[in-house]
Amino acid sequence: MEGKRLFSKKEVANETPTIDMERIPQHIAIIMDGNGRWAQKRHLPRVAGHKQGMQTVKTVTIAASKLGVKVLTLYAFSTENWKRPSSEVNYLMQLPIRFFSTFVPDLIKNNVRVMVMGDTSQLPEPTQKAVSDAIKDTADCDGMILNFALNYGGRDEITRAVKSIAAEVSAGEIQPDEITDQLIGSHLMTAPLGKLADPDLLIRTSGEERISNFLLWQLAYSELVFVPEHWPDFDADSLKKAIIEFQGRHRRFGGLKNK
Repeated sequence: MEGKRLFSKKEVANETPTIDMERIPQHIAIIMDGNGRWAQKRHLPRVAGHKQGMQTVKTVTIAASKLGVKVLTLYAFSTENWKRPSSEVNYLMQLPIRFFSTFVPDLIKNNVRVMVMGDTSQLPEPTQKAVSDAIKDTADCDGMILNFALNYGGRDEITRAVKSIAAEVSAGEIQPDEITDQLIGSHLMTAPLGKLADPDLLIRTSGEERISNFLLWQLAYSELVFVPEHWPDFDADSLKKAIIEFQGRHRRFGGLKNK
């Protein structure tokens, strides 16, 4: 994983770089962090931060689509989030229902297709139905893919892939020496994304600088940008600034920069 940098207040105030529309990252992944802290700063319950964060998802989705991003992957609920208080978990399980009930028409209008990765079988049935309906309702859209990581964990994803490959070896369908990076990738939850499976850019909000069990395989050569804003404060301009930061990087993928 290469590169990280925070925006300083001086940079934001004094520099006005222009986004290069010819070099928009094709796949952007976002760890939407800081909903609870946003609410606590305002002496509000944590769920108020999640509610506002849902509005940010709508704003950033439309902004990314208009910029020409091809895949936007959002870390919505991790396999570790079940450890949170039951009242908060129950609220989080309601968010997809509320989100899709109001936003699917806008997604269709903007030609955005919904995809979900993670173990959705563990979600409450109404949440599963909301997710399934959103996927079906946007199936004909062929623009940006809005990919939600829902009940997702990077280690869980890799473990499932290893088990699947091991079963194929045991059945004699493949030989151990046929296991390649490409084969492993084809067993991961991002496989339906094809060549777009690996994010070009990972953004994490709220100033935290870790990837928290998110896309552990796929982030191998992603550029990482950590921004100070809590997720509810992130907006279209924040997204553009992160992309400009990305465009200032030199991606070498382990090699040397071409002269």
